[in-house]
Amino acid sequence: MRLLHILFFVLPFIAASAQETYPKDYFRAPLDIPLLLSGTFGELRSNHFHSGTDIKTQQREGLRAFAIGDGYVSRINISPWGYGKALYITHPNGYTSVYAHLQKFGPEIEAYVKKQQYEQESYSIELFPQPDELPVKQSDVIAYTGNTGSSGGPHLHFEIRDTETEKPINPLFFGLNVKDAQSPVIQELYAYPLSDSSQVNRSGDPIPVNFRRQPDGTLLADKIDASGPIGFGVRAYDRQDLAYNKNGAYAVQMSVNGTTYLYYDFKTFSFAESRHINTLIDYGHYVRERQRIQKCFISPGNTLNIYNKRLNEGIIDIRDGMDYTIIIEVSDFEGNTNVLKIPVNGKQQEILHKKEIKITPNYLRTKRENIYAEGKVTVFFPAYTFYEDLYFDLKDNGNGSYEIHNEEVPVQRNYTLSFDVSDYPETERKQWFIAHLDRRGRPSYETTFKRGNTFSTHTKRLGTFTLEKDSTAPKIIPVNFKDRQWLSNYHYLKVKISDDLSGIASYRATINGRWVLMEYEPKDNTLTYDFEDLTLEGSRHDLEISVTDNVGNSTTFKATFHRAKK
Repeated sequence: MRLLHILFFVLPFIAASAQETYPKDYFRAPLDIPLLLSGTFGELRSNHFHSGTDIKTQQREGLRAFAIGDGYVSRINISPWGYGKALYITHPNGYTSVYAHLQKFGPEIEAYVKKQQYEQESYSIELFPQPDELPVKQSDVIAYTGNTGSSGGPHLHFEIRDTETEKPINPLFFGLNVKDAQSPVIQELYAYPLSDSSQVNRSGDPIPVNFRRQPDGTLLADKIDASGPIGFGVRAYDRQDLAYNKNGAYAVQMSVNGTTYLYYDFKTFSFAESRHINTLIDYGHYVRERQRIQKCFISPGNTLNIYNKRLNEGIIDIRDGMDYTIIIEVSDFEGNTNVLKIPVNGKQQEILHKKEIKITPNYLRTKRENIYAEGKVTVFFPAYTFYEDLYFDLKDNGNGSYEIHNEEVPVQRNYTLSFDVSDYPETERKQWFIAHLDRRGRPSYETTFKRGNTFSTHTKRLGTFTLEKDSTAPKIIPVNFKDRQWLSNYHYLKVKISDDLSGIASYRATINGRWVLMEYEPKDNTLTYDFEDLTLEGSRHDLEISVTDNVGNSTTFKATFHRAKK
């Protein structure tokens, strides 16, 4: 049984969100199977909000993807990373649909793409066909679902965007039938003292707050004593029917003594603001625990436009001797809601656990440029690199590595990190690069620019950096064939490539001296050539593959194979 106040506080905002009318019967579904979601719109991801819905494809690839409406293919993008193989269709009603992580395109589109790939001699490609080049009708098979790019398993990433603004819109507004009768789950609640004099249960640091389920299905938190400006945050997820994935919730609302202080939902957002997700979540907690707590208050530097209500920025000023009832409601797109009630007693108390702030000689003001130097390292921060002012820390670890502040602080813009390499022999510098070290000390390549005695990189990462040397060339190993083998009945030719340190930068393959398309799949480190691409003259063929890593080490693999002419 739900509390009546849900109707008064939640439904008006959901109704307001739905006032912008979207065509519910104009488009069809992109797949002809029951729609089960493994990811929801606006879901919290690493450094970005999820811009579409991830539709499960029954744990397999090759399902037919359909044009949801009439239109034309306006963009095609192929990359080993990100969306993988992606297709964009512009529709005459002002929207663009996006289909990503595809296995391949429909026959006409596939032929168009491969022609361009062979002309440009590149697997990675971005194309913008003219409106009359690749027109489509609703229900045309435009592609087949896959697992390309930065995909964690077979599925279709599906978006609907406003064509003019390019802002993604929650696809569920367009009539997709996704069954959902389950309320979101609230996993954790945190309370945040937000000033030097604030405290929650005598703590100046954020603290978890226990809660338990009530007979009416709502949640009741333990009563807390607090004073001064405080805020709250929740960790939550949502599930749709017939799917076990822990997806993102649609809306969060917080009220204080019956007054709505904060409401936000994921109806739409701008790609330009997506990285500001790191101000919505408790970023330090995420770095430490890999868990995303959604703040119910607005931190400095948070310029997100997802908020429909932001009274006092969601900050609650707790006064001595007063009682407060805070209610946090987490809802899904269908209006299923979980309610958490938090009783707060205003009580001035001595702070026993004070928040520690490391004071350094470098106080960084984010609205202006900042530059610092230590040992062999210089860092330059453009204005607004960080979301708020802070004491900046730059440390020489004494072993050739440098600590660039703290990974628990979010960065919104690239900054420049430079190393003085005048002590390194010029003959060896080609194989050295700037590396970021993870918490286990494992290096990863940072794009390194080399000029004179300076190596530099542009990065959004903080933490430990050093110089690493890569003197080992990549490896190339045939997977499904051997040298001088007959491959007459083979549909494809595959090799595995790998690099031990700096990573793969480029590759090139030829057969009989002619460039051939090999599709790169970083998830299993393979290059694959489809024999259907070209008609090979004769029966003896010379294969040559060259792979180069990010510092220029290169390996060339040569083999001969035989194939009967068909």
